[in-house]
Amino acid sequence: MQNDQQRNAALDYHAKPTPGKIAVVPTKSYRTQRDLALAYSPGVAIPCLEIQKQVSDVYKYTNKGNLVAVISNGTAVLGLGDIGPEASKPVMEGKALLFKIFADIDVFDIEINEKDPQKFIDAVKAIAPTFGGINLEDIKSPEAFEIERRLKEELNIPVMHDDQHGTAIISCAALINALELAEKKIEDVQIIVSGAGAAAISCTKLYQAFGAKKENIIMIDSKGVIRSDRSQLSPEKALFATDQDVHTLEESIQGADVFIGLSQANIFTPDMLLSMAKNPIVFAMANPDPEIEYDLAISTREDVIMATGRSDHPNQVNNVLGFPFIFRGALDVRANKINEAMKMAAVKALSELAKESVPELVNVVYDETRLSFGREYIIPKPFDPRLIAKIPPAVAKAAMESGVATQPIENWEQYIETLEARLGSNQKMVRLLHDRAKSDPKRLVFAEADHLDVLKAAQIVSEEGIAIPILLGDEEVIKDLMQAIHFDADVTIIDPKVDTHEAQRKNYAELFWQEQKRKGYTFYDAERMMLQRNYFGAMMIKNGDADAMLSGYSRNYPSVVKPILEIAKKAPGVKKVAATNLMLTKRGPIFLSDTTINVDPDAKELAKIAQLTAQTAEMFGFSPTMAMLSFSNFGSSKFPQAKKVSEAVALLHRVAPELTVDGPIQSDFALNKEMLEKGFPFSRLSKKNVNVLIFPNLDAANITYKLIKELNAALSIGPILMGLTEPIHILQLGASVEEIVNMAAVAIIDAQSKNK
Repeated sequence: MQNDQQRNAALDYHAKPTPGKIAVVPTKSYRTQRDLALAYSPGVAIPCLEIQKQVSDVYKYTNKGNLVAVISNGTAVLGLGDIGPEASKPVMEGKALLFKIFADIDVFDIEINEKDPQKFIDAVKAIAPTFGGINLEDIKSPEAFEIERRLKEELNIPVMHDDQHGTAIISCAALINALELAEKKIEDVQIIVSGAGAAAISCTKLYQAFGAKKENIIMIDSKGVIRSDRSQLSPEKALFATDQDVHTLEESIQGADVFIGLSQANIFTPDMLLSMAKNPIVFAMANPDPEIEYDLAISTREDVIMATGRSDHPNQVNNVLGFPFIFRGALDVRANKINEAMKMAAVKALSELAKESVPELVNVVYDETRLSFGREYIIPKPFDPRLIAKIPPAVAKAAMESGVATQPIENWEQYIETLEARLGSNQKMVRLLHDRAKSDPKRLVFAEADHLDVLKAAQIVSEEGIAIPILLGDEEVIKDLMQAIHFDADVTIIDPKVDTHEAQRKNYAELFWQEQKRKGYTFYDAERMMLQRNYFGAMMIKNGDADAMLSGYSRNYPSVVKPILEIAKKAPGVKKVAATNLMLTKRGPIFLSDTTINVDPDAKELAKIAQLTAQTAEMFGFSPTMAMLSFSNFGSSKFPQAKKVSEAVALLHRVAPELTVDGPIQSDFALNKEMLEKGFPFSRLSKKNVNVLIFPNLDAANITYKLIKELNAALSIGPILMGLTEPIHILQLGASVEEIVNMAAVAIIDAQSKNK
């Protein structure tokens, strides 16, 4: 049934609300008649004539310099084989999506209905003037070798068949680091390659470029060891034919140092692994199931250094670590090809990055205490934000040094800043949150599960592995809605009002009454309250029957927060809880506080709100840089509203000197580094990117976050309650399914943090 759920989810994802995964978005104003006259007739004729006079001006006046074609004929798609050009289109659109979100490269996916290599080459050459680069994808070998070779020779833009070179680049970086840990040299090790397709051959060639010796390499295809006495070998396979007297994988692996798997699942046995040399390196990269399961391999030999193509194990060899950033560097110097020097530069950059200190954001995303170079971390993680600042510059420099760059970069510091600015993707941050939650899912109470949107969110949360839903509400309504949306998971449904939950209800009432009996509540009051979902759900968390809770979809904020504040205890040192909203803006994530709770906090309360927000930012992996906002700058006004902010800043500087915080400051100065540096160079915020804004009152915070959300279409995640001992959070009234799912991830991350 789970397969049916996945099937339906995949089809819905690709079909709704708009078919497909990509769209064309205008980059110029088009609001007035003047705009349209410049965009098309008659204004468009002017750049056309300029390009006619100087063809290279096409990069100046069009998007060619940031446009890549992902091209396939659908003859070797993923694990699906020859499924045709139309059926391959979802994959090519997916590749386009990865180019955009990881390196901000625009893509047109092009599916060509042609298997004849010459005709395919002719078609690609005919459309090449449109593009700054061409990514060939999912073309079967041996035709893929000829197609790529010819296009590289005959076109003056970068061409790369990612199936070949992507895996080669990533695995080579991992191999270099694995060999360092194993204290072995690449020129000495015996390498066994299982598989002889485009990826395997490209991998092996790149290993040779880094020093691997042909006489130390044995390649195996479906017929056995590729030996020099075998007939009808393709030219590519013939390059790796061996004279060694071995015929099978089992014979070849005896005493070998390295196993490279690009073949099929479960063909590499524990006995084979045991027969390898000390500190064996095993890259089992068949997908979705590797040549040997990760857990089986590491339980067989403690000294094995293991990598797979899977994201649920350490050392994932993932092509997304390569192709977006390689093309980014190639495009940015207008390279006329991607050559060996550029690929080797990418390998070295990836290898070196794995040895650098890992940002806390990456540790948080992957739920690691501290990732560091070692047997379980030989290659960077795909969501490492440093990739875009490391790989493209290395590729660009190699292009310049090898003579294929036509527009060299002169200011590298400025170039790197430009690259980092390209990461302002809301969806990437959302993925980071979801992946963090998935790393250790918890039991999550949905207090209003008999509402369709809440139930849809619970379904996504369940299917994605973000949390384990517990559904509160009318059981009959919930089951009917589940049937309507094909939500077939085995989940807990509780209606606090029905007799079957009377014992649990009475138990919660007793616990609640014992704590509240000196505050005017009778036991009868407590029993009556436990009929209400927010009281019942909050008591589930308090009693350890669930780990986190969401409510507020159908009721106003004050009515939902009251029972929560009565049941959940405040954290040590907290007198008043507060709330923050994480706004995903074009300039990056920004926390806004307090957006829902404290109407007019005094100086001490403002300081505490700032400290709570700093802790929340750190929980999500951010290093907080906080601006205490006002209508004045640094004491220029003695008005009480500004004065309390000054007092709060002074208090923070005294009691929390480790925090990067300053104010009072106006919002434009806080968010504009140039203005701040020019006007107030003494500020602790000078030359820094502010990512936390603390507002002087609820009016300012609430109005601002809603304006940003509506006017700038910024994604808002929150409000995130701060200062409670239990991970309970309140949705905005009428929150969308997407917002509920995002808040579910927040609640789980909060539960993970509080568990620790």
